[in-house]
Amino acid sequence: MSLPKRILVATDFSETSDRALDYAIDLASRIGASVVVLHAYELPIVGFPDGAFIASADVATRMASAAQNGLDACVAARIARGVELKKVLKQDAPWDAVNAVAKELGIDLVVVGTHGRRGLAHALLGSVAEKIIRTSTVPVLTVRGPNGNAR
Repeated sequence: MSLPKRILVATDFSETSDRALDYAIDLASRIGASVVVLHAYELPIVGFPDGAFIASADVATRMASAAQNGLDACVAARIARGVELKKVLKQDAPWDAVNAVAKELGIDLVVVGTHGRRGLAHALLGSVAEKIIRTSTVPVLTVRGPNGNAR
C-alpha cells in the first residue's frame, strides 16, 4: 500500500468541515501530499401539488458567488501552511461531486467531517458523510466534529 498523494476534502464551511480540512492538511504535510478542497451545492427545488419552485437565474448566480467566496476564504486561511491546495466548486449533490472529482483528479483519499448525529436527527437529516462512504471508490477517512459532539 502506498501513501496517498492527492487528498480530497469535502467542505460545507462548518466547524466540523474545518476540522476535517485541518486534519487533511496536517496529514498531507507529513506525507508530501496535495489537498483538493471541494465545495458542492445544490440549487433548491421545492415541489408543490400544483407545480414547483426552482431557483431563478439570479438566485443561482448569487448562490454560486457565495459558494465561491466561501471556498476562496476557506483556502486563503490555510494557504500559508505549506501544502499545495486546489479549490473545486461543483453544483451537484455532495456525494456525487466527491465521486466525480475523485475520479477526474485521481484522488487517493477522501476526508470528510461528520457531525455524529444519531437516531431521529440522523434519520431526518441523513448523512452526507455516510453517503460518501457508501458510494466512494477510494478510501474515506471521517473526522468527528469538535469534541465529538453530535449536533
